[in-house]
Order: sequence, then C-alpha cells, then structure tokens
Amino acid sequence: MKKLVIIGANDFQNRLILEAKSLGYETHVFAWENGAVGKENADYFYPISIVEKEQILDICRGIQPCGVCSIASDLASITVNYVAEHLGLPCNKTAYTDIQTNKYKMRAAMQQAGVACPKFVLADESFSAEALRDFRFPVIVKPTDRSGSRKVMKLESPQGVEEAVKEACSVSFENKAIVEEYLEGNEYSMETISFDGVHHYLATTKKFTTGAPHFIETGHMQPSDLTDEENERAKAIVLKALDALHVENSAGHSEFKVAPDGSINIIEIGARMGGDCIGSDLVYLSTGNDFVRMVIDVACGNPPAVLETPGQDKVEIHFIFTQDDLDRLEQIKRETPERIYRISGLEMENMGNTIDSSSRVGYYILK
Repeated sequence: MKKLVIIGANDFQNRLILEAKSLGYETHVFAWENGAVGKENADYFYPISIVEKEQILDICRGIQPCGVCSIASDLASITVNYVAEHLGLPCNKTAYTDIQTNKYKMRAAMQQAGVACPKFVLADESFSAEALRDFRFPVIVKPTDRSGSRKVMKLESPQGVEEAVKEACSVSFENKAIVEEYLEGNEYSMETISFDGVHHYLATTKKFTTGAPHFIETGHMQPSDLTDEENERAKAIVLKALDALHVENSAGHSEFKVAPDGSINIIEIGARMGGDCIGSDLVYLSTGNDFVRMVIDVACGNPPAVLETPGQDKVEIHFIFTQDDLDRLEQIKRETPERIYRISGLEMENMGNTIDSSSRVGYYILK
C-alpha cells in the first residue's frame, strides 16, 4: 500500500487525512496529541511535535513514504520540505524556506525581483520609532514568522509603535517584527498549485476582517468580486511573486490588496494552502477543483488534475465571534438550512474574547 506522511492533525489537516485514506493511502500522521482531531482517522499516529523535524525524518526513513505533505500551516511546511528533501521526494527546496516563511525576508526577496512592496523595516525589541521618520503612516506591525493575525497591529502615528513591536516580538519564534506602510484597499487571496515550477491558478477569494487594529478574518467568499481584468492583473503579479520565492512543488496562498486607484500590492504569500477552510473546502465547493487531492498528488510527484473549465458557484465561510453571530446562524438554520454545508464545533469560552484567528468561537460554511 502507498504510504503518505502528513504533518499536523488539527481540523484542517483532518480533511487531508480523510482525503488521503479515500485515495487508498496508508496515512502516517505526526502532531501533538493536544487538539489532534485527525488522530482517530490516521492509520498511524505519532505524538511528536511538528517542529521536531530530525526525529520525524528518522521515523520516516523507516516508513519510506511516497510523499510528505500538510495544509494551511507555515510551521508544518518547514518540516514537510525538510523531511521530503532528505527523502528525495518532491517539495519546495529548503534553501528557500526563509523567504517562504519569514515575512521580512519574503518582502526583501519580492522587492529584489521587482514585485511592488510597501516600505518596510525589520525590528527587534530595541526598535525606536525614530527609524520610521521617512515612513508614511499608518503602519502595520506584525511578527516576522507567525500567522493567524497574532499580534498584528495598525498604528496611525509613531505613538505606540515601540510597544506594538515588543508585543509582536514576544510571539515571534525569532523575536523579530516587521513594520511596513499600511496598504489601502479591499483584501483578497489567490489560491494556486505549483508542480515542477509551473503555477496553476485555482481561485480568488475575497476576505473580510474586523479591520483595525488587529485585522482578524471574519469571513471569506468565492468567487471574489474582482473584474476579469483585475483578476488577470493580480494573477500576473502573484505568479511573478511565486517565482521570486521559488515556490515549485506546493499549494500557494497569496494575499493581496486592490487599492482605490486599481493598483495591486502583495501582502504576503504562503507556500501552502490557505487556512480558514479556504483550500480544504471553499476551492472545491466553488470551482470543483479538488485542491486537497492536488496537494497529495504534487507531494507524490504526480501532476495535479486542474479542471479546464472550473465552476463559479458562490460559497462563503463565516466566523463566529459574538452571540449576534450565533443568532445569525440560527436564523439561517430556520430560513435556508439547505445552504449550510458544515458547522464547526464551538468554543464557547471564546465568546467575546477573540484576540486572533485561533481564538474565534467557530465557523459555518454556506453554499
């Protein structure tokens, strides 16, 4: 039987585990036991942190998988590429891990490749706001190597910047932050799959957030509201950025903004599938493209089966923060229950206490 190694076992990764099993793979899953939703579905579960890449590699040498993969996690993708490269399996080369996962190094690589970027600077806990004297405010402060809106802060003036940098550094693995000029406009993401260095467009997602100061995502919609012309311009910029980051064998999740004047600017790129069910569910429901299967195929050295004429069905995901959000869900259950595709488990202790994406109450998907 074909063997597939999966790094991570949370709710998103569970979709990957189930897909792999449906395709006849024997699944070997590595993750902390705490929150390991996919443990029960894995053929073999190893209670090892996803950052223990050497330990995972040693075990994988005995497993001899045909592929190593994960979805929706920058941290997991580091281990995926490390293990796969040492086993001689398809992946993104570890030489480019930093520019694919570190927001500052990513900005520098894109700037060098001629991809438009806002002005930015690297910061540590000793950062002085005086370094921003040539910056245009507002600015965004965020950790260089975290996701999920952790410690992201928008500031309208130099006041408070130093404290925001310290907070961002406190959750960064390398204790660093990036400060950059704020980009105006509506926010989107582009979902892609890359195989042997060739990028395939799958979908564009419109993103909704809480806005300033923390920009926690409240929902996503496919297809987006971009015109065909805007989408083609965005696609050209995204594909150029993927080349600049040396994304060759993986999913891609490229976040960008379209400014009021029509200009398009990359926010950041994940060399992995988008979280928040964007890749695991919305792409398939909207277009018919089986994104999860494509991730498995690419990891195992098989070209992804991208539809020549994808669908354009409307699909949305909404995240629950407050009782009002729950009340809206109950209204949908009463009035249009046929629209509901899935409702997540609810973490009621988070009600009214959401500070980042990981502390939202739950979500529901509408088709």
